[in-house]
Amino acid sequence: MEHVPPPSEELARLDRELAELDARRAQLLTRRAWLLAALRPPAPTAAPGWNPSGWGAPAAGRPGAPAQPWGHVPPKQPSAPRSAQNVLLTLGGLLLTVAAIAFTLVSWGSMGIGGRSAVLAAVTVGALAAPVVLLRRGLTATAEALAALALVLTLLDAYAVHAVAAPDTDGLGFTAVAAAVLAALWTAYGLALGKLHLPLPAAVVLAQWPLLFGAWAAGASALVVGWALLATAVLDGAIALWGKGTGARVTACLGGSVMAFSALMVGLTLSVTASGPLGALAPGVLLLTAAAAALAGAWRAPRGFARAGGAVAGLAVVAAVGGVPAAVVPEGWRVLAYLLVGLAPAAVVRARLPRNAAIGVLVASAAVVAGALVGALPGLAAVLLGPVTLLSDVWSGSPEGFRSAVGSTLPWSELAATPVVLALVAGLLGAAYRWWPSLARIAAPLIAREEPGSGTGPTGAPGTGTPEAGGAAAPGVSGAPWYAGGAPAARRRPSGAALRGAAGAGAAVLGWGALLLSGAVLDVPYAVAVAGETLLVAGLLALAVRGAGSGRDGSAAVPVTALVVALAAAVSTGLLSLASEGASYAVFGALTALFAGAAVRAGAGVPRAVFAVAATVGGTVLSGFAGRSLGLAPHEAAPLVLLVPALTVLFGARLRRNPVALPVELTGALGALVAVALAVPDAPFLALVLALCGVLAAGAAVRPERRPVAGYLAAALFVLATWVRLAASEVSFPEAYTLPVTVPALVVGFLRRRKDPEASSWTAYGPGLAATLLPSLAVAWTDPDWQRPLLLGVAALVITLLGARYRLQALLLLGGAVLALDGLHELAPYVVQVAGALPRWLPPALAGLLLLVVGATYEQRLRDARRLKDALGRMR
Repeated sequence: MEHVPPPSEELARLDRELAELDARRAQLLTRRAWLLAALRPPAPTAAPGWNPSGWGAPAAGRPGAPAQPWGHVPPKQPSAPRSAQNVLLTLGGLLLTVAAIAFTLVSWGSMGIGGRSAVLAAVTVGALAAPVVLLRRGLTATAEALAALALVLTLLDAYAVHAVAAPDTDGLGFTAVAAAVLAALWTAYGLALGKLHLPLPAAVVLAQWPLLFGAWAAGASALVVGWALLATAVLDGAIALWGKGTGARVTACLGGSVMAFSALMVGLTLSVTASGPLGALAPGVLLLTAAAAALAGAWRAPRGFARAGGAVAGLAVVAAVGGVPAAVVPEGWRVLAYLLVGLAPAAVVRARLPRNAAIGVLVASAAVVAGALVGALPGLAAVLLGPVTLLSDVWSGSPEGFRSAVGSTLPWSELAATPVVLALVAGLLGAAYRWWPSLARIAAPLIAREEPGSGTGPTGAPGTGTPEAGGAAAPGVSGAPWYAGGAPAARRRPSGAALRGAAGAGAAVLGWGALLLSGAVLDVPYAVAVAGETLLVAGLLALAVRGAGSGRDGSAAVPVTALVVALAAAVSTGLLSLASEGASYAVFGALTALFAGAAVRAGAGVPRAVFAVAATVGGTVLSGFAGRSLGLAPHEAAPLVLLVPALTVLFGARLRRNPVALPVELTGALGALVAVALAVPDAPFLALVLALCGVLAAGAAVRPERRPVAGYLAAALFVLATWVRLAASEVSFPEAYTLPVTVPALVVGFLRRRKDPEASSWTAYGPGLAATLLPSLAVAWTDPDWQRPLLLGVAALVITLLGARYRLQALLLLGGAVLALDGLHELAPYVVQVAGALPRWLPPALAGLLLLVVGATYEQRLRDARRLKDALGRMR
């Protein structure tokens, strides 16, 4: 039957199609105008900026000219003469270099000593003298190529001299002397010919090796090698600061970084492996010298290098000074020695150091503290995650000590200093949080200090924060430090309140970790460990409740962090208590009470909801413990687990629209899902649990704000419970049980529709029809007889026709779906037989033909689908 839309809908559809036609017409007209303009012959005189010989973009002020068409590729520009010249010179120099190497290695032995000397001298002198002449004539690139050839020739000369004139000398010693001579030669050569870019960087590279190779040749100790590396790094630093030419300074910077790092590694290794405090003094002097050199370079270096130099200096000082006491104390306490020394560089906030260098030193101090804290992570992870192993052996008996309950194999004796480290850092962060204004005043000179030689710029210059004539400086730019506020400062750095909140949050976390690790290091009894962790959770909850709702700035970081840590600590404590039945009841009872009390004391908001949810979870776990204590099987304990969801339904009815009600009820729903999962192995208990869940959902549906969801859920649970009960009883005629439910439900739905014609057919007739149609369909698919499928198909056909006649969506869709599935079940054997008799190529051919038909009539099918969707949407 063809559906005729109402006039208003047909008019709207016509308007849409006309608009699409207008848009397509405008697009075609635009393309036509472009083609006409492209085919128009060029004007005799071109306007400025317009290229009449191509389809380039017109000049400004020339509207209507065609743009470049799609796919236009601009012609390649010829290579610049200078680039081609450089390529040719590079290839030529490379070929000459290869020839020189081949000559030295292959043809050298066929000549006498005079010939060798003459050839080397002539070629080298010529290669060195040629750039002087070429530079006078302006041929710089050619001069660079010949200078590179001369560099290779000098290296070959050194090799040749060692091979012929001094074959018995030590290779490392000769290399050190040759590198020093060549470095001096190329330095003088580069300074004399200032226009060449290669000689000075080459001299810097050669200067890296004399001291290092000389120390190795002399068989020096590792400490002497470290001094050689440090001296080379200092030389590189001097070149980087005062050297001539960007290439030489960059090369010196790179070489100095490598040499300084190597020297520091040598000193650190010797300091750490020293057998006593006296043995740590010598590498400590090396490290202190490196720190002084780095700080001296940072005094004059740019911003980034100054901060890096300050950081290196701070780390070197910590390694040098901390290595002496670390060589005396046991291995587990060395980290504390380095930490105490690492806190000392924080005093640079009052020193007269450049700002960037002082910041680098502070970064080094922070890195030492961070490294000490990272060393505590394995112990904390073992204490927090170790009780997870108790899940496989619940209530097996109380272990002797904390370490036995944790089940970790860590060397706890080597972690003896870890709680002290955490407590020390927590105390410092807590002091910073408590006296933050005083700390900000102390750090104010460092923040406001300008770098030497940076200058402030002229009055009114951009970025100086100086007000122009007749204007005022922007807030937060001039006069006030960044922590005092201001929009520009806020965009660059975090506010003072945020930093203070971070310090307080860090103090809370580290203090909790210190107390937690203390129990493991001391191996306290199991009962003391459980009680101590429970008290820690109580303290964290008190801290979270005290600061809940304190604001949205950084001051909220402390309560939020305390809340998160309290949840993690509660989980760890609960897992730890699973070793003993009494401990489990005591811990989860205390946790439930603590979180419930926190929810009562906390203000409205997210923390209160989190507390309430945690209390609900604790109550659910306690109900599960009760079933285990009574000796019930998991499916038998499922009804007990539903006690907490029932309480959450009552609690939600009491709170109604309170923001806490919904999270608590959702948590209770998750507890109901746990109960259903426990009852799955036993079908009768599963039916009982589903029915009880339906009762709880129906109780929640009494409230108007929960009715849209809970009402449908209750109906689905009741129907599902009925099906499970029938399946468990092995009922072969479910209609005897479902029809007595379906008929009254349809009568009630009919009366409601009669009273309220706007009521949905899904609400009125959906539950009643589904109660019979779906179980009957499930049985019909496994019924070998023909009577049930026939009766079910007839009933589904009648329901479908009634839905189409009275425009009821539930009847039409439910009846149609059941009818289609029932027909598919009956026709399936014949379809299989026909498919087996057909040729193999026919199904793909039919599928391809179907796709072609659908593709050819795609627009019509799309309109039909929209029309069908609209027709279904207008049904009730």
